[in-house]
Parts: sequence; structure tokens; C-alpha cells
Amino acid sequence: MQLLATASKRPSALDVEMVTELLLTASRALVAVAARSLAAVDETVSLPQYRVLVVLASHGPQVMGHLADALGVHQSTATRVCDRLVAKGLVERSTGYPSRREVRIDLTKEGRRIVHDVSAARRADIEQIVARIPPALRSATVEALTAFNDAAGEVPQPLWTLGWQ
Repeated sequence: MQLLATASKRPSALDVEMVTELLLTASRALVAVAARSLAAVDETVSLPQYRVLVVLASHGPQVMGHLADALGVHQSTATRVCDRLVAKGLVERSTGYPSRREVRIDLTKEGRRIVHDVSAARRADIEQIVARIPPALRSATVEALTAFNDAAGEVPQPLWTLGWQ
């Protein structure tokens, strides 16, 4: 709360610092929610592996280089993670798109099911948290989180889950 007490001294710099600190705290809570929901659905999938599944679910099939870029990792790291996911039957590789040298990664039906089930568990957990936010503050929460998601370039989940039915 010390950030709140000093916020009036340098509004722009402290606003960024305050928002950053609050989002770091919120991210710890959200990582805990993500870890709990993933463990409840499939204890054999790690958070980095789940992130690959989510990127594929939200952006569609990817060539390995684009997948690595989307994950912010080196292509060899993405390849190793995908090797493990192929072995688990959660993603599949194909070649010939757009050239035979490129490897395309896509979710399997089981991979899509895991993303769906983890998302449902996470949604239920987050709904319980949101229900504890005073109703008068929910509109401001929506506005702030929408701006954050837009700045981060995240695709809203309802848009990438429509094809699952």
C-alpha cells in the first residue's frame, strides 16, 4: 500500500510502477489457478507444454518456427517440447505445408480436450475469485483487463474455442 501513498508525487512513473506491482501479484494468483486446473485435468502435462497447447488452440496449426516465435523460445526448445507432446498423443506433426522442409504442428483431439477441460476448470476457479470483487468495481476491472489483454496481444478465449463444439 506504500505505492498508493506515494502515487500522487509522480503520477506517470508511479502509475506504471503501481500497475506493474499489482499485475505481478495478480499473475501469481493466476499462475496458481492455472497450475491447479492443469493438475486437476492431467498431471503429466507441464505448464510449458500446456502453453504450447494453448498457442495451438488459439492460433491454429503452426510451423515450428512460428510456434517458437509465439512462445518466445528458440526453435530447438519448441521442438523438444513438441517431441514430448507428440509422444503423449497431444499434438501431431505433418510436412508439406507450405514446403516439405517445414514441419507443421497441430493439436490432436486429445490435446484439444485437455485445453478445453483445463480452461473449464480454470474458468470455474476464476469465477469464484471474481464473485468476491465488489460489484461496483467489476466494470473498472473489465476495462483494465481488456486494455491489458489488448496490449499483450492475447486473443479472447471465446474466439478460439468456438470451433470446439
